[in-house]
Amino acid sequence: MTVDFALRLASAAARVLAPEGGTVLIGKDTRVSGYMFEAALEAGLVAAGVNVMLIGPLPTPGIAYLTKKFSCNFGVVISASHNPYEDNGIKFFDDKGGKLSDEIESQIEALLDSPPITRESHQLGFAKRVDKSRTHYQDFCAASIPADVRLTGLKIVIDCAHGAGYKVGPRILADLGAEIIPLGCSPNGRNINLHCGSTSPELLQHTVPGVRAHVGVALDGDADRLVMVDHLGRVVDGDQLLYLLATARHAAGGLQGPVIGTVMSNLGLEHALARQGIDFRRAKVGDRYVLEMLRETGGVLGGETSGHLLCLDRTTTGDAIISALQVLSVMQQTGKSLAELTAPMIKYPQVMENVRVAQKIDTDKSPAIQEAVRQAEARLAGTGRVVLRASGTEPVIRVMVEGRDEKLVRQLVAELVQVVTRAV
Repeated sequence: MTVDFALRLASAAARVLAPEGGTVLIGKDTRVSGYMFEAALEAGLVAAGVNVMLIGPLPTPGIAYLTKKFSCNFGVVISASHNPYEDNGIKFFDDKGGKLSDEIESQIEALLDSPPITRESHQLGFAKRVDKSRTHYQDFCAASIPADVRLTGLKIVIDCAHGAGYKVGPRILADLGAEIIPLGCSPNGRNINLHCGSTSPELLQHTVPGVRAHVGVALDGDADRLVMVDHLGRVVDGDQLLYLLATARHAAGGLQGPVIGTVMSNLGLEHALARQGIDFRRAKVGDRYVLEMLRETGGVLGGETSGHLLCLDRTTTGDAIISALQVLSVMQQTGKSLAELTAPMIKYPQVMENVRVAQKIDTDKSPAIQEAVRQAEARLAGTGRVVLRASGTEPVIRVMVEGRDEKLVRQLVAELVQVVTRAV
């Protein structure tokens, strides 16, 4: 990603999403490269006749919310989420705080090779900083739990991954009465996600029991993914958190539609929800596919093992802070610990290995692979699953097996990897 690309992208997006002018909100995470991309996007948008609001570091879901609240034509986030600081990305939200459709994305892509446009002087946009407006997002997050629920009495360690949530995350929890111990709240532009946050929760695991905290909260770089740690220092992943939220809403009579996971969600989640009479369905990997299925089925709760959770009865996109508040609210209302609330869900052993490929292949069209999968499923005898899928971001085939017998699971993964390797 280059400055030239960001400039052309801004111009293309303006022509598609705000052809008659309008307003755009730009936020970012804490990567050092965010400064130059912010400037490039600002230049491209202003030149195209669009007004720009610059809010600085703020969680991706915060940009989604404020884009709608401020009646912007669209919102932009400069972030590569949970990736290291060398990487970067640019995300868009429509005027309602939702992700762009494939059709709109294609229209923008079709204009990327065109030179950026510059309007006449009297048609140029304006730019202004609106950093103080982040309090609107903080208030929105706090209002996502019942007004009579406070976090008073809870000692919480929050790891913000030196990322976009480093200011608002601790403030929201503290304002609700919790005692806060912050980690990963000193970004320097190059330490985002570095040995911290939801992708590296080891420090949080040591800190929570070390300071005798009730719970730990780990965000990723742009604060849309959540992993938690119980008082014993054990990681609680997205599947376990989804179970907790689903059962709590079901018990309160507030669960609408089925719960949506992905093909990679642990089988233990599906079985635990079934015991509670809760319908569970699987979408393709990726939060956009979970969102699509939620909308199709009328559901409000879904997510991925990685911790990208969707609470559509609270907000429009995955939001780690709002998801954490839902969990903390259940803890306060029930008086139970995170460990107690997630104990009924028994995670099945799940093993995954990657097989590198020169180019993407369709494993469904390989007789050898399909026969190996059938044999593996027969040996699992209904107590597990086999999933083979091509990665969307790497040149690999992911081979995953899960089941109650860990020894058998590992044996089947090894055998399938050999078959897939020979086939590719």
